[in-house]
Amino acid sequence: MKKISLLILFLCLSNASWASFIYVPMDDDNQKNHLKAYGIVYFSLEVGLTSKWLLNYDGGAFLIENNKAVENECKIRGVTYQIISDAKAQIILQEIASPSSNQDAVTLEKAPKIAVYSPKDKMPWDDAVTMVLTYAEIPFEVIYDQEVLADKLLLYEWLHLHHEDFTGQYGRFYGSFRTAPWYIEGKKNAEKMASELGFAKVSEEKLAVAKKIRDYVIGGGFMFAMCSATDSFDIALAAEGIDIAASMFDGDGTTVNYQSKINDRKTFAFKNFKLERNPIVYEFSSIDMTRKRKIPKTSDYFSLLEFSAKWDPVPTMLTQNHTILVKGFMGQTTAFDRNTIKSNVIVLGENKTNREARYIHGTKGKGMFTFYGGHDPEDYTHRVGDPKTELDLHPTSPGYRLILNNVLFPAAKKKKQKT
Repeated sequence: MKKISLLILFLCLSNASWASFIYVPMDDDNQKNHLKAYGIVYFSLEVGLTSKWLLNYDGGAFLIENNKAVENECKIRGVTYQIISDAKAQIILQEIASPSSNQDAVTLEKAPKIAVYSPKDKMPWDDAVTMVLTYAEIPFEVIYDQEVLADKLLLYEWLHLHHEDFTGQYGRFYGSFRTAPWYIEGKKNAEKMASELGFAKVSEEKLAVAKKIRDYVIGGGFMFAMCSATDSFDIALAAEGIDIAASMFDGDGTTVNYQSKINDRKTFAFKNFKLERNPIVYEFSSIDMTRKRKIPKTSDYFSLLEFSAKWDPVPTMLTQNHTILVKGFMGQTTAFDRNTIKSNVIVLGENKTNREARYIHGTKGKGMFTFYGGHDPEDYTHRVGDPKTELDLHPTSPGYRLILNNVLFPAAKKKKQKT
């Protein structure tokens, strides 16, 4: 009996050695749920397993240390996977390591702690990131102005900005929705919060929040923003000490000739932009391309740029996808005018014909930021009051994958700078 027990143990160990990795393909043909695959990787990091992100290989595949719990999660969540031997894994890694291939294997070390900046009473489907994190089963915490001003950002490695207006102009919805109950209530709540936090105006309180976020990034944090949170954030920083909010927003007039006083040296991504002076217009500035673009929905796509996986791993991680052509989608801030983007900011996705950038990335101090234009990658227009997007109908969405690339890349092991 002892010999039989030892033989069984030997066979089990041999099998464990042979089947030592879970391989998660991320190409178009073999993965049936790209979005939930990111949740599987996050889960593996949470339980302390080693994972590798195979850049530009099989759509940005993942190689995870074999574990029954991970395998079970793949089955439960409907994620396509294979059990491969150590020998097979080594062949893949050797192929990727070849100097002739534009591929790389990045080790993922730990699950980043995630904060979503959003009002507590906001509907989850009003924010694409909240939706996709929930769908992918990646845990996050919701924070807002109180937590930011209390320096709670230091508890997180990754921050997403809700489709916020950091300029204190209430999303510039005044022209169309000033009589809507939700607009009136939201303005009242924002003014009450600003007062409770010790500020005379909402614009002053939002600027203080923007500066805290700026310092968080400079100190080494990762920030991801979509739609109006992108340009309104930079505009708020550039307008520090200047009143750009018309009287219907804050009860008093604007600073005389405020455009000439804008300081774009304070911004993360944008320069040489003109503010929209008419408060009735649903637009912040010339940064956004929404009103300038003449692209029909049927041909509204943007292309992901290619980067060197071995020399530029961060932009390569951020653009991992099973297609280089991604469907466009609208938002208050749909895309960024190339003429307003700083030279040190990397364009990750663009519509070259229209000279617009959809997806950009940069560094600030020790940290990094990514701006993504548009509101919902699977709802082309997404107007106020539109129904929720059901991600079960879009499990392979390339547009949503770009969001999840940002969630995962802070987990990557930092490489030594090549010389």
